[in-house]
Amino acid sequence: MHALVSALVSAADLRAELASPTPPVLMDVQWVLTGAPGPVGRERYAAAHLPGATWVDLDTELAGPVAVDGRGGRHPLPDPAVLETALRRSGVRAGGRVVVYDQGPGFAAARAWWVLRWAGVEDVRVLDGGLTAWTAAGGATTTDVPATATGDVTVRAGSLPVLDAASAAEVARDGVLVDARAAERFSGSTEPIDPVAGHVPGAVNAPTTDNAGADGRLLPADELRNRFSSLGIQADGPPVGVYCGSGVTAAHELLALHEAGIDATLYVGSWSDWVSDPDRPVATLDSSM
Repeated sequence: MHALVSALVSAADLRAELASPTPPVLMDVQWVLTGAPGPVGRERYAAAHLPGATWVDLDTELAGPVAVDGRGGRHPLPDPAVLETALRRSGVRAGGRVVVYDQGPGFAAARAWWVLRWAGVEDVRVLDGGLTAWTAAGGATTTDVPATATGDVTVRAGSLPVLDAASAAEVARDGVLVDARAAERFSGSTEPIDPVAGHVPGAVNAPTTDNAGADGRLLPADELRNRFSSLGIQADGPPVGVYCGSGVTAAHELLALHEAGIDATLYVGSWSDWVSDPDRPVATLDSSM
Protein backbone atom coordinates (compact mmCIF):
# COMPACT_ATOMS: atom_id res chain seq x y z
CA MET A 1 0.00 0.00 0.00
CA HIS A 2 1.33 3.40 -0.93
CA ALA A 3 1.26 6.38 1.40
CA LEU A 4 -2.12 7.93 0.72
CA VAL A 5 -1.32 11.32 -0.77
CA SER A 6 -4.26 12.45 -2.83
CA ALA A 7 -3.67 13.05 -6.52
CA LEU A 8 -6.70 15.34 -6.62
CA VAL A 9 -6.99 19.08 -6.16
CA SER A 10 -10.29 20.87 -5.65
CA ALA A 11 -11.28 23.94 -7.62
CA ALA A 12 -11.08 26.07 -4.46
CA ASP A 13 -7.61 24.83 -3.55
CA LEU A 14 -6.37 25.29 -7.10
CA ARG A 15 -7.55 28.90 -7.14
CA ALA A 16 -5.50 29.54 -4.01
CA GLU A 17 -2.44 27.81 -5.48
CA LEU A 18 -2.66 29.80 -8.70
CA ALA A 19 -2.58 33.01 -6.64
CA SER A 20 0.58 31.92 -4.83
CA PRO A 21 4.12 33.02 -5.78
CA THR A 22 4.82 29.56 -7.21
CA PRO A 23 1.71 28.44 -9.09
CA PRO A 24 1.55 25.02 -10.73
CA VAL A 25 1.72 24.54 -14.48
CA LEU A 26 -1.74 24.00 -15.96
CA MET A 27 -2.29 21.46 -18.72
CA ASP A 28 -5.66 21.32 -20.48
CA VAL A 29 -6.32 17.87 -21.91
CA GLN A 30 -9.96 18.22 -22.90
CA TRP A 31 -10.67 15.27 -25.17
CA VAL A 32 -13.47 13.50 -26.98
CA LEU A 33 -13.30 9.98 -28.39
CA THR A 34 -12.74 10.09 -32.14
CA GLY A 35 -16.03 10.04 -33.99
CA ALA A 36 -18.13 11.14 -31.01
CA PRO A 37 -20.60 13.98 -31.69
CA GLY A 38 -19.84 17.52 -30.57
CA PRO A 39 -16.69 19.64 -30.44
CA VAL A 40 -13.33 17.91 -30.17
CA GLY A 41 -10.75 18.64 -27.50
CA ARG A 42 -8.95 21.45 -29.32
CA GLU A 43 -12.27 23.17 -30.04
CA ARG A 44 -13.29 22.85 -26.40
CA TYR A 45 -9.99 24.41 -25.32
CA ALA A 46 -10.47 27.26 -27.80
CA ALA A 47 -13.95 27.94 -26.42
CA ALA A 48 -12.94 28.07 -22.74
CA HIS A 49 -10.01 27.05 -20.58
CA LEU A 50 -8.32 28.04 -17.34
CA PRO A 51 -6.18 31.16 -17.67
CA GLY A 52 -2.59 30.20 -18.44
CA ALA A 53 -3.39 26.61 -19.39
CA THR A 54 -1.76 25.02 -22.44
CA TRP A 55 -3.65 22.40 -24.43
CA VAL A 56 -2.02 19.00 -24.88
CA ASP A 57 -3.42 16.50 -27.36
CA LEU A 58 -4.19 13.11 -25.85
CA ASP A 59 -4.22 11.31 -29.19
CA THR A 60 -0.87 12.54 -30.52
CA GLU A 61 1.13 13.69 -27.47
CA LEU A 62 -0.11 11.53 -24.59
CA ALA A 63 -0.21 8.50 -26.88
CA GLY A 64 1.86 7.21 -29.75
CA PRO A 65 0.85 6.34 -33.31
CA VAL A 66 -1.34 3.29 -33.79
CA ALA A 67 0.35 0.31 -35.41
CA VAL A 68 -1.02 -0.94 -38.73
CA ASP A 69 -1.76 -4.36 -37.23
CA GLY A 70 -3.35 -2.85 -34.12
CA ARG A 71 -0.75 -4.29 -31.76
CA GLY A 72 -0.17 -1.94 -28.86
CA GLY A 73 -3.77 -0.76 -28.93
CA ARG A 74 -5.50 2.43 -29.99
CA HIS A 75 -3.60 4.61 -27.49
CA PRO A 76 -0.11 3.11 -27.15
CA LEU A 77 2.63 4.66 -25.05
CA PRO A 78 3.74 8.08 -26.33
CA ASP A 79 7.04 8.71 -28.04
CA PRO A 80 9.22 10.13 -25.22
CA ALA A 81 10.64 12.90 -27.44
CA VAL A 82 7.16 14.02 -28.56
CA LEU A 83 5.92 13.99 -24.98
CA GLU A 84 8.94 15.92 -23.74
CA THR A 85 8.36 18.62 -26.37
CA ALA A 86 4.71 18.95 -25.29
CA LEU A 87 5.63 19.17 -21.61
CA ARG A 88 8.34 21.76 -22.20
CA ARG A 89 5.95 23.78 -24.38
CA SER A 90 3.55 23.77 -21.44
CA GLY A 91 6.25 25.05 -19.09
CA VAL A 92 6.87 21.89 -17.09
CA ARG A 93 10.16 22.17 -15.24
CA ALA A 94 12.23 19.59 -13.40
CA GLY A 95 10.74 19.11 -9.93
CA GLY A 96 7.85 21.46 -10.71
CA ARG A 97 4.17 21.04 -9.93
CA VAL A 98 1.61 20.24 -12.62
CA VAL A 99 -2.19 20.20 -12.55
CA VAL A 100 -4.04 18.51 -15.41
CA TYR A 101 -7.72 18.79 -16.21
CA ASP A 102 -10.31 18.04 -18.87
CA GLN A 103 -13.95 19.05 -19.21
CA GLY A 104 -14.90 16.46 -16.58
CA PRO A 105 -15.26 13.82 -15.23
CA GLY A 106 -11.53 13.30 -15.67
CA PHE A 107 -10.95 10.40 -18.05
CA ALA A 108 -8.45 12.27 -20.22
CA ALA A 109 -6.97 14.08 -17.21
CA ALA A 110 -6.35 10.73 -15.52
CA ARG A 111 -4.58 9.51 -18.64
CA ALA A 112 -2.37 12.63 -18.49
CA TRP A 113 -1.75 12.06 -14.77
CA TRP A 114 -0.64 8.51 -15.45
CA VAL A 115 1.48 9.37 -18.52
CA LEU A 116 3.31 12.18 -16.73
CA ARG A 117 4.14 9.90 -13.83
CA TRP A 118 5.27 7.20 -16.29
CA ALA A 119 7.50 9.92 -17.75
CA GLY A 120 9.04 10.69 -14.35
CA VAL A 121 7.03 13.82 -13.40
CA GLU A 122 6.36 13.21 -9.72
CA ASP A 123 4.22 16.17 -8.63
CA VAL A 124 1.15 15.95 -10.86
CA ARG A 125 -2.46 16.21 -9.77
CA VAL A 126 -5.90 16.14 -11.35
CA LEU A 127 -8.44 18.94 -10.99
CA ASP A 128 -11.32 17.03 -9.41
CA GLY A 129 -14.38 17.45 -11.63
CA GLY A 130 -12.43 19.26 -14.34
CA LEU A 131 -13.48 22.45 -16.06
CA THR A 132 -17.10 21.82 -15.09
CA ALA A 133 -16.24 21.90 -11.39
CA TRP A 134 -13.98 24.91 -11.91
CA THR A 135 -16.71 27.04 -13.49
CA ALA A 136 -19.32 25.80 -11.00
CA ALA A 137 -17.07 27.12 -8.23
CA GLY A 138 -16.87 30.53 -9.89
CA GLY A 139 -13.48 30.04 -11.51
CA ALA A 140 -12.63 32.28 -14.45
CA THR A 141 -12.05 30.99 -17.95
CA THR A 142 -10.50 32.54 -21.02
CA THR A 143 -10.01 32.03 -24.73
CA ASP A 144 -6.53 33.57 -24.67
CA VAL A 145 -3.71 31.22 -25.59
CA PRO A 146 -0.58 31.71 -23.47
CA ALA A 147 2.78 32.23 -25.09
CA THR A 148 4.85 29.09 -25.58
CA ALA A 149 6.66 28.37 -22.33
CA THR A 150 10.21 27.14 -21.87
CA GLY A 151 10.14 24.15 -19.58
CA ASP A 152 13.23 22.05 -18.96
CA VAL A 153 11.76 18.72 -17.84
CA THR A 154 13.47 15.57 -19.07
CA VAL A 155 11.19 12.62 -19.76
CA ARG A 156 12.29 9.44 -18.02
CA ALA A 157 10.15 6.89 -19.83
CA GLY A 158 9.28 3.79 -17.84
CA SER A 159 9.09 5.45 -14.42
CA LEU A 160 5.90 3.44 -13.82
CA PRO A 161 5.49 -0.27 -14.60
CA VAL A 162 3.11 -1.36 -17.34
CA LEU A 163 1.37 -4.57 -18.35
CA ASP A 164 1.41 -6.17 -21.76
CA ALA A 165 -0.93 -8.93 -22.90
CA ALA A 166 1.14 -11.71 -21.34
CA SER A 167 1.53 -10.03 -17.95
CA ALA A 168 -2.14 -8.98 -17.97
CA ALA A 169 -3.07 -12.64 -18.37
CA GLU A 170 -0.81 -13.48 -15.42
CA VAL A 171 -2.55 -10.88 -13.25
CA ALA A 172 -5.92 -12.31 -14.28
CA ARG A 173 -4.69 -15.71 -13.09
CA ASP A 174 -2.77 -14.75 -9.95
CA GLY A 175 -4.31 -11.44 -8.90
CA VAL A 176 -7.22 -9.23 -9.98
CA LEU A 177 -7.46 -7.89 -13.52
CA VAL A 178 -10.06 -5.13 -13.67
CA ASP A 179 -11.98 -4.34 -16.85
CA ALA A 180 -13.04 -0.69 -16.56
CA ARG A 181 -15.44 -0.69 -19.51
CA ALA A 182 -19.22 -0.59 -19.42
CA ALA A 183 -20.92 -3.81 -18.34
CA GLU A 184 -22.38 -4.53 -21.78
CA ARG A 185 -18.93 -4.37 -23.40
CA PHE A 186 -17.47 -6.62 -20.68
CA SER A 187 -20.26 -9.14 -21.14
CA GLY A 188 -19.74 -9.27 -24.87
CA SER A 189 -23.33 -8.30 -25.64
CA THR A 190 -22.13 -5.26 -27.61
CA GLU A 191 -18.89 -3.76 -28.84
CA PRO A 192 -19.16 -0.33 -30.49
CA ILE A 193 -15.46 0.30 -31.11
CA ASP A 194 -13.24 -2.77 -31.24
CA PRO A 195 -13.63 -5.66 -33.71
CA VAL A 196 -14.20 -8.37 -31.08
CA ALA A 197 -16.61 -8.33 -28.13
CA GLY A 198 -15.95 -9.82 -24.71
CA HIS A 199 -13.24 -9.58 -22.07
CA VAL A 200 -9.93 -11.03 -20.98
CA PRO A 201 -10.60 -14.42 -19.35
CA GLY A 202 -10.51 -14.13 -15.57
CA ALA A 203 -11.08 -10.36 -15.48
CA VAL A 204 -13.67 -8.68 -13.25
CA ASN A 205 -15.81 -5.76 -14.30
CA ALA A 206 -15.79 -2.40 -12.52
CA PRO A 207 -17.05 0.33 -14.86
CA THR A 208 -15.03 3.46 -14.24
CA THR A 209 -18.16 5.60 -14.59
CA ASP A 210 -19.23 4.30 -11.17
CA ASN A 211 -16.19 5.91 -9.50
CA ALA A 212 -17.55 9.45 -9.78
CA GLY A 213 -20.68 11.25 -8.70
CA ALA A 214 -23.13 13.16 -10.87
CA ASP A 215 -20.90 16.24 -10.57
CA GLY A 216 -17.97 14.40 -12.15
CA ARG A 217 -15.92 14.39 -8.96
CA LEU A 218 -14.49 11.16 -7.61
CA LEU A 219 -16.36 9.49 -4.77
CA PRO A 220 -14.84 9.80 -1.27
CA ALA A 221 -11.92 7.47 -0.62
CA ASP A 222 -13.83 5.28 1.86
CA GLU A 223 -16.62 4.70 -0.68
CA LEU A 224 -14.05 3.77 -3.32
CA ARG A 225 -12.37 1.35 -0.91
CA ASN A 226 -15.70 -0.31 -0.19
CA ARG A 227 -16.45 -0.60 -3.90
CA PHE A 228 -13.14 -2.22 -4.72
CA SER A 229 -13.23 -4.43 -1.62
CA SER A 230 -16.48 -5.94 -2.88
CA LEU A 231 -14.52 -7.11 -5.92
CA GLY A 232 -11.74 -8.62 -3.84
CA ILE A 233 -9.42 -5.66 -4.38
CA GLN A 234 -7.66 -4.43 -1.27
CA ALA A 235 -4.46 -2.70 -0.28
CA ASP A 236 -1.67 -5.23 0.31
CA GLY A 237 -3.76 -7.84 -1.49
CA PRO A 238 -3.01 -9.72 -4.72
CA PRO A 239 -1.57 -7.69 -7.63
CA VAL A 240 -4.08 -5.52 -9.48
CA GLY A 241 -4.07 -4.67 -13.17
CA VAL A 242 -6.51 -2.48 -15.07
CA TYR A 243 -7.54 -2.25 -18.70
CA CYS A 244 -10.32 -0.67 -20.75
CA GLY A 245 -10.75 -0.29 -24.48
CA SER A 246 -7.56 1.63 -25.24
CA GLY A 247 -5.93 2.65 -21.96
CA VAL A 248 -7.70 5.97 -21.34
CA THR A 249 -10.62 5.25 -19.01
CA ALA A 250 -8.51 2.57 -17.32
CA ALA A 251 -6.24 5.38 -16.14
CA HIS A 252 -9.29 6.90 -14.42
CA GLU A 253 -9.81 3.59 -12.65
CA LEU A 254 -6.15 3.69 -11.56
CA LEU A 255 -6.76 7.19 -10.21
CA ALA A 256 -9.73 5.92 -8.19
CA LEU A 257 -7.67 2.99 -6.91
CA HIS A 258 -4.90 5.39 -5.93
CA GLU A 259 -7.36 7.49 -3.95
CA ALA A 260 -8.49 4.29 -2.23
CA GLY A 261 -4.89 3.53 -1.26
CA ILE A 262 -4.49 0.63 -3.69
CA ASP A 263 -1.58 0.23 -6.10
CA ALA A 264 -2.42 -1.02 -9.58
CA THR A 265 -0.73 -1.35 -12.96
CA LEU A 266 -2.08 -0.23 -16.33
CA TYR A 267 -2.41 -2.56 -19.30
CA VAL A 268 -1.72 0.26 -21.74
CA GLY A 269 -2.81 -1.53 -24.90
CA SER A 270 -5.97 -2.77 -23.19
CA TRP A 271 -8.72 -4.60 -25.06
CA SER A 272 -7.77 -3.07 -28.43
CA ASP A 273 -4.33 -4.66 -28.08
CA TRP A 274 -5.65 -7.95 -26.69
CA VAL A 275 -7.89 -8.60 -29.69
CA SER A 276 -5.19 -7.65 -32.21
CA ASP A 277 -3.95 -11.25 -31.87
CA PRO A 278 -6.68 -13.69 -32.94
CA ASP A 279 -5.00 -16.47 -30.97
CA ARG A 280 -5.70 -14.81 -27.62
CA PRO A 281 -8.72 -16.22 -25.78
CA VAL A 282 -11.86 -14.14 -25.35
CA ALA A 283 -14.47 -14.63 -22.65
CA THR A 284 -18.10 -13.53 -22.48
CA LEU A 285 -20.68 -13.98 -19.76
CA ASP A 286 -21.96 -17.00 -21.68
CA SER A 287 -18.59 -18.69 -22.11
CA SER A 288 -15.33 -19.32 -20.35
CA MET A 289 -13.21 -18.94 -23.49
